[in-house]
Amino acid sequence: MNNLLLAYYGDDFTGSTDALEFLSRAGARTALFIAPPTPAQLAAYPDLDAIGVAGLTRAMPPDAMEAVLEPAFAALRALGPRHVHYKVCSTFDSSPTIGSIGRAIEVGRRVFPSAFVPLLVAAPPLGRYCAFGHLFARLGIGSDGGIFRLDRHPSMSRHPTTPADESDLRLHLARQTGLKTGLLDILQITRPLPEMQATVAAQVEAGAEIILFDALYEEQLLGIGAALDSYASAAGPLFSVGSSGIEMALGQLWAENGALTPVTNWPAPGRAAPLLVVSGSCSPVTAGQVAWAQANGFAEMVLDAQRLAATSAAEASTELAHYQEQAIRLISQNQSVIVHTNGGAAGAVQSLSAEKLGTALGRIGREVVGQTSVRRVVVAGGDTSSYAARAMGIEAVEMIAPLYLGAPLCRASAPGSPLHGVEVNFKGGQVGAPEYFGVLLEGRMLNN
Repeated sequence: MNNLLLAYYGDDFTGSTDALEFLSRAGARTALFIAPPTPAQLAAYPDLDAIGVAGLTRAMPPDAMEAVLEPAFAALRALGPRHVHYKVCSTFDSSPTIGSIGRAIEVGRRVFPSAFVPLLVAAPPLGRYCAFGHLFARLGIGSDGGIFRLDRHPSMSRHPTTPADESDLRLHLARQTGLKTGLLDILQITRPLPEMQATVAAQVEAGAEIILFDALYEEQLLGIGAALDSYASAAGPLFSVGSSGIEMALGQLWAENGALTPVTNWPAPGRAAPLLVVSGSCSPVTAGQVAWAQANGFAEMVLDAQRLAATSAAEASTELAHYQEQAIRLISQNQSVIVHTNGGAAGAVQSLSAEKLGTALGRIGREVVGQTSVRRVVVAGGDTSSYAARAMGIEAVEMIAPLYLGAPLCRASAPGSPLHGVEVNFKGGQVGAPEYFGVLLEGRMLNN
C-alpha cells in the first residue's frame, strides 16, 4: 500500500462519503472503511489509490477523541500515504466540548510532526466559501438556498449540538486549542506558488502553527492543491485538516499533472423501489425533504425518541421490534418508507444521544433489509450516521454513482450482514434539494 496518494479520517460518516466522492470523481480508486483497515481487509481491495476511515469523533468529547485519534492516525501513517487528512464538516461543526477540531489538530501534530498544519474548510462546489477567515455556507448543498455567514446561518446557528456563533474560524479554533492560526487570505491564494510559500514561511516564523486557506471559487483550489502538495515529502505524509476541499484541491492537482484521470461517465443506477430512508437529522433542510417525501407517496414512521430514551435496553428492543415490523409490512407492500424523529419539523429531538438514535436507526435498517427486497437505503444525519452504519454491520463502502454533490450512492461491503452488496447513501443534514429522496428512489443522475 506504499503507493497511496491519500488516507483520511472523517469525523462522521456522511462527511467521509463526501470526501470519497471527490476522490472517486478525480479518478482515485477509494474505499471508505468503518475502522482503520487491517492488512487482511486491504487485501480484498486491490489497487487502491486512497482510503478513508469513517469515524465518530464529531460527536465525542476531546479526551475521548484523543484516545481514538492517536492510534488511528498512527495506523494511517503506517500505510505510507503522501497525504493524511483529518476530514471535518464543511460547516466546521465543533466546540470546545464536542468534536473539538482543535484537539484533533494537536493530536495530529504529535503523530505527524511538521512546521504547520494546513487548514482548508472552503469547498466552493458545495456552497462553502471562506473570505478573510470567515466561513459562509449555502442553505442546502446541491440546492438554490441562500448563502449566509456561518453565525447567521438558519440551520448551523441553531445546530442542536454545536451551534455556530462565530464565523471567523481563527476565533472559533482559539476556543479549542492554544495553537496559533495564521491565514492565507483570498488576495494571497491566487499568487504564484513561491509567493504563497514565502507568505506561509513568514507566518510560521511569526509563530503560526496552523495556516487557514481562504477560497471563493473552484478554480482557486488548483493553486491551493499545489501548495499543499509542495509540503508533502518522502520523509513522511503531510497532515492537513479541513473539508472535502482538500480532496477537491489535490484531485485537481493530480489530474493536472497526470497522476489521475478524472471519471466523468458514471453509469446511471436507475430506480430502486421500494426505498428505505432512516433519518436522525434535525436540519430544516432534511425536514423539507421529509415533507416532500410525505407529499409524494412515501409512508412515514415517526420514532418516539422520548419513549426510547426512557426505556430499559430490553424495553427498547421491544419498541424497535414494533417499528421494524411496521416498516417490513409497508415495504412488503412495495411502499417506500421514511423512518425519522420529526426533529427538523417540530423542533430538535434532544432526548436520545447520537449513539442511541443512530444505533436504533441502524438496527431498524438491518432488520428491514434482511426481511424484505430493499436494495437501496438512505441514512440521513451527520451525527447519527456513523452509529447507524456500524449497527448495520457495514465494513466499507465504494462509490458507484454521484447523484447529489457531497452524498454519493455507494455499494456496501458488509460480510455477515444483510447489507452486504446493498446500495447505500449517507446524507448530511445540509445536503440536497427538497426532492432529494425522490431522486434517490429513481436513481436519477443530476448535472453535478
